[in-house]
Amino acid sequence: MQIVERGPERRVIVKTSPITGEVLGEFPVATREEVEAAVARAREAFPRWRAIPIEERIAILSRMKEILRAKRDEFARRISEDTGKPLVDSIMTELLVVPAFLDHYAKRAPKVLARKRVPASPLFPGKIAYIEYFPMGVIAVISPWNFPFQLAVVPALSALIAGNTVVIKPSEVTPITGELIRELFQAIGLERGVVEVVLGDGSTGAFLTEAKVDKIFFTGSVATGRRVMAAAAKHPIPVELELGGKDAMIVCADAPLERAARGAAWGGLLNCGQMCTSVERIFVEAPVYERFLELLLEEVKKVKVGGPDEGADMGPITFPKQLETVERHVRDALEKGAKLLFGGHRIDRPGQFYAPTLLSDVRPDMAVYTEESFGPILPVIRVRDVEEAIQLANQHEYGLNASVWTRDLQKGFAIASRLECGQVTINDVVSSVAHPGLPFGGVKSSGFGRYHGDEGLLSFVHTRALLADRGWLKTEPFWFPYRRKYEALRDAFDAMTQGKVLNTLYHFIRMMQSG
Repeated sequence: MQIVERGPERRVIVKTSPITGEVLGEFPVATREEVEAAVARAREAFPRWRAIPIEERIAILSRMKEILRAKRDEFARRISEDTGKPLVDSIMTELLVVPAFLDHYAKRAPKVLARKRVPASPLFPGKIAYIEYFPMGVIAVISPWNFPFQLAVVPALSALIAGNTVVIKPSEVTPITGELIRELFQAIGLERGVVEVVLGDGSTGAFLTEAKVDKIFFTGSVATGRRVMAAAAKHPIPVELELGGKDAMIVCADAPLERAARGAAWGGLLNCGQMCTSVERIFVEAPVYERFLELLLEEVKKVKVGGPDEGADMGPITFPKQLETVERHVRDALEKGAKLLFGGHRIDRPGQFYAPTLLSDVRPDMAVYTEESFGPILPVIRVRDVEEAIQLANQHEYGLNASVWTRDLQKGFAIASRLECGQVTINDVVSSVAHPGLPFGGVKSSGFGRYHGDEGLLSFVHTRALLADRGWLKTEPFWFPYRRKYEALRDAFDAMTQGKVLNTLYHFIRMMQSG
């Protein structure tokens, strides 16, 4: 992928295949004026879209399911062409989650976003209190290249169901999928402006953050996330950041080792390891360390690497610069004493292929331990016991995802509850991300905010408090005049601190009579 000048006022993305290296096409980079025009169209469409009842909004968006079913193979192939991932991954990790989330929100969204009655307070007897939600306006979704389809579409759907309009800025690394997203939203018959897609590079994203949208939903690196926050602070507008991870896998001495080894191989090598939820640090208790390594090595050796048409389990690295990071991490680890059990090299063929790599004896002073690798590396760390594993897992700047492996579920839950991260699986890996009822997000440098689940709807709305009085009385206890009210107020305060609700109400009546 390169950005090339095609004239004084036109730049294009030259997209190359991560599989073969050949040029796949050129895609115009949106200018500042084009970005601002897209935001303006979204702003104009917002009042009409929000006025549509939520059930009708969901019905319109659910047309997407039929299109995805009819064009399943075409969409999967285009995503695989763009990213290099196997066709199975394109369906499983990109397309499959979309109808799952649509079905989930069709059931949950009307309830979650409905006005809710709040219990009465003795401070306000006879009054009716509610909470209600209303859409924010125009949402900017800036999405990454590792899962370019679902990491753009799912947050966009959440925002749309909640009544917002959306401007999506896909990654410049995967412009083919960006065009696919544009086609999909156009195909369901949305009014122009409800969903806008602007292709481009980092400058396009910067233009979008400066275009005075109402919220920015960003998925990507910590460094870019900081720039997004800084840009949003100028207005100010809310941001949600879904950033990196260095996810811990804790293998206890009583773990089902065969399952754990297979889970580690899949969880670390799925999508060529290019996931914020990838297994990136494997902590194994000393008594089973050697046996686990043997089993994991067997699993890693089985992984077939190749292009989408080769029946591969793992494709190439999508972003060329990421390949350099992977190589640096492996080199640094070996120089500092880690053992290379498998892989550790580029594969001699066209494209950006790197062998699945297994490292043992990894220590916290290695880059492969401290930095996000975002590649097909499985670093294994020996620990004395579970306590050391928990301590090491938590002593990291990232806090996104983790897994615990043990035959004792109660022990697994106890360990999970002590881990400083947004989600934990027990005897499983990665899959919690795809559960539409579970919130997703991180802590520390992994970002803040949640999407998916009920939180995924509430993150795209403002909350409004409502308090109503029937207007039957001429005055209120706390209204002017204040004369002769102090004694009754003091008695009401004492009664309330003692939990005597009826006495509190009695003294409020005295206050009204005093006024």
